[in-house]
Amino acid sequence: MHSTKEVLDHHLKSFGEGDLEGILSDYAPDAVLFTPKGPLKGTDEIRPLFVAMLAEFAKPGASHSMLHESIEGEYAYMLWTAETADNSYEFATDTLVVRGGKIVAQSYASKMNRKH
Repeated sequence: MHSTKEVLDHHLKSFGEGDLEGILSDYAPDAVLFTPKGPLKGTDEIRPLFVAMLAEFAKPGASHSMLHESIEGEYAYMLWTAETADNSYEFATDTLVVRGGKIVAQSYASKMNRKH
């Protein structure tokens, strides 16, 4: 069984490498990802979010900075900023709940400004 830190590290590595299947492998089949547009339930609903994010961050000039990361037991929190060709993320947060080596719940929110 993977620790919260191991799951978070794998999740970030997979995102950085553009590895969609690696990202999705971190989630329990019935995981819930809360977004400003509503919850996504299960990996089939979570997949399109990451397809779009990976496409955006794969464009030339994309960058991101991790401002804060903390882990307490089964909970992980990240605060980050990013710039892509399409958007400026003034700040974004992710909070994850990891049980049994898988993400079972996550929340995501950001202050994002579209560039176009």
